[in-house]
Amino acid sequence: MHQDITLLNNEFAIDGQISFRELDNGFIIADIQNSNSTGSIALQGAHLLSWTPAAEKPVIWISGEAEFAKGKSIRGGIPICWPWFGAHTSQPSWPAHGFARTSLWQVSSTRSLENGDNSISLILNTTGNNPMWPWQCSCELTVRLGSELEIEITTTNNSHENITISQALHTYFAIGDIHQTSVHGLNGRPYLDKPEGFRRKQQFGPIIFNHEVDRVYLQTPDECLIEDQDTGRMISIEKSGSDSTIVWNPWADRAAEMGDLGENGYKSMLCVESANAAEDVVLILPGGTHTLAVRYHVEMIEK
Repeated sequence: MHQDITLLNNEFAIDGQISFRELDNGFIIADIQNSNSTGSIALQGAHLLSWTPAAEKPVIWISGEAEFAKGKSIRGGIPICWPWFGAHTSQPSWPAHGFARTSLWQVSSTRSLENGDNSISLILNTTGNNPMWPWQCSCELTVRLGSELEIEITTTNNSHENITISQALHTYFAIGDIHQTSVHGLNGRPYLDKPEGFRRKQQFGPIIFNHEVDRVYLQTPDECLIEDQDTGRMISIEKSGSDSTIVWNPWADRAAEMGDLGENGYKSMLCVESANAAEDVVLILPGGTHTLAVRYHVEMIEK
């Protein structure tokens, strides 16, 4: 379904704050600018492309090789993995991380908030006619952009059967240097180590990076912190409705195989993803809902 750029701007633009633009290939992006931050969101995938608090460097990383094309996933930003995370459990030929990130979402509302922030909501409805997802449900994303970034993703089961989802906000953070970056808040947590065949291990101390890291951490309701010594800042990740966290950096060899990460792109990005994955899947009864909510906040490291 194509969305008319003129109708979008007539119905949802907010003068001086939210506007919609269309690339030459028909790809539509919402741009947000307020006194507290700037950001942008692609309607394909409801994919947040950028968020930069006022007087800050960008917090969200996007590859210089990222393609903005219909039906193609975007490298960087915050892809939405839904209604499954990773490979499908029974159909490995189906798209990894589900179909939401390459589907066209519909804008449902935009708002200007009292403190100068803005919010935008987008929705993806499934009809039950998709062989990959034969249930009627809706997935709504609400993003609040300001000095903090808040994201909620709510799944509503409109069918007459139970549904089970896994999902993630596959957030790519912009960092100064992966060698000087660590992740705190997961000490003592069990994790599944993908490069070692999902072997179950336990975390001791902060996560440091000197090789490929691709892990699903379990039992993780608490705040995570990304300590970025190169830029001198700490990124806080607080969440609800999620009991799993993915930490990923592909490192040099894997990054070179990917093609769209950019030369040495792995050095300036780190994914810490708030998720319902592995053992942490979500059962939603008919008429029921589930919300995964995340708040990101940036502070300078005291020296």
